[in-house]
Amino acid sequence: MSGNPRHHTARLIAALAALLLGIAGCATTPEPPTPGVLTVGVRDPASLLPADLRDQTGQLLVGALWTPLLDYDAATGQRTPRAAESVTSADQMTWEIKLRADGQFHDGTPVTAKSYVDTWRTVAGERWAGSGALTEVLRAKEISAPDDYTIRIVLDRPFGQVPAVLAAPALLPLPASVLASRDWTGFSANPIGNGPFRMAEPWHSGSGGRLVRVGEAAGKAREIRLRVGDPTAQYDQVEAGSLDLATEVPDGRHDAMHHDFADRHAMWPLPEADYLVFPVSDKRFEDAAARHAFAMAVDRAAMAAGPLAHQVDPARSMLSPGVAPGERSGTCRPCTHDEAAAKSLLGQVDFTGPVTMYFDARQERWAAPFAHQIRTALAVDLTARPREGAANETVDGPFLTTRSLSTAGPHELLTALAKTAGYTDEGFAQLLAAADAAGSAAESAQLYRLTENQLLRDLPIVPLWSGHGHAVWTQRVRDVTATPMRGIDLASISV
Repeated sequence: MSGNPRHHTARLIAALAALLLGIAGCATTPEPPTPGVLTVGVRDPASLLPADLRDQTGQLLVGALWTPLLDYDAATGQRTPRAAESVTSADQMTWEIKLRADGQFHDGTPVTAKSYVDTWRTVAGERWAGSGALTEVLRAKEISAPDDYTIRIVLDRPFGQVPAVLAAPALLPLPASVLASRDWTGFSANPIGNGPFRMAEPWHSGSGGRLVRVGEAAGKAREIRLRVGDPTAQYDQVEAGSLDLATEVPDGRHDAMHHDFADRHAMWPLPEADYLVFPVSDKRFEDAAARHAFAMAVDRAAMAAGPLAHQVDPARSMLSPGVAPGERSGTCRPCTHDEAAAKSLLGQVDFTGPVTMYFDARQERWAAPFAHQIRTALAVDLTARPREGAANETVDGPFLTTRSLSTAGPHELLTALAKTAGYTDEGFAQLLAAADAAGSAAESAQLYRLTENQLLRDLPIVPLWSGHGHAVWTQRVRDVTATPMRGIDLASISV
């Protein structure tokens, strides 16, 4: 070997250093995005059966894999036909749905009226999470298919909210193959829908899956790669550019979201809300003044910013924003935190403690600080205790409840709240029936607000807050929209 050994050693060290720097640079630089491919961070879904959705990821994927009969806007009552060509009724009792003739499942079989009739019969029989849309809200006397592209529904009463029910995920059609095999587990892993995307491969729990667009849509994502992971890590990946869209913002990043993604974040109402219920068996709450006192003792904003970690919106009405029929003209007085007024109201009645407030697993993380708020504000001996029996079992004190909705119309929530509280006022029932039977969206919205106002006045159940979803995305992503029942609309996103 010729030359100075020291020079050889120095050159070797320099070469190794350059190699190490190159490796480090590759590790921190995200791969360039693939044109037309959208990467999305999610959690694992509990189910991908449309009638058995229990989380946001399930709603997101089903919204991409299926096309509903129509889209329904709860705020305006506006309906937009999708898989249906028309939805009509002359008397609000007999409804006729005309299907588009070109509907097709991803396995190539046609989507017919029989597809819906057979699916709905199965959904009602299986009692999946969303089956109440059919059995409790629609309550049809007869559902038939007079021909391949006509569905006929006969109800037991006039009900103008049928379009809201038809838009529900639980009413999406299933192909004949799974209705025959009844392999719900296998189908949930590799669902066959009729929507803008199809599954390119079965879902891999803990990893994710891949969706491929059916047909062409200029400027929109042609493929979606879904990655299961931790929301905090996914938020950081979007910031770094290695993930296009994160569908959840963790508690500790809520404030940062507004400046990290100033014009690249979204929030939307979820179809769920929390309430405090006063059982009719507890005579201490027989006077409405006691119920209003407890309602106004709650500092909803402090709970939202504290134990609930910015994942909810404080209630401003009895109905949650996802199902609210139009704008509100008045405020929800019981939803306002007013400790002085609460003490004054409770002082007007002969109220004695102690009080036990019951909660279940869904309220476990915030029930104790919630009880502490009321105990401190009203100087009442109040204790939070887990509910040991079934949800419909009678308890000897107020209890917390979470309502998850299967439809976007106000009928379902108003009916469920009255039933949960054991509220049987005749005037309320008449107002609700009139709202259900109203012939126009404007008239029904007005009557539903009157129905809601009566619940707020009598207050058998106190609105607390409703959940909301979050998303953040990179600069290459545009046109991100979301709705309460389906979450983010993956089909509309441009990349």
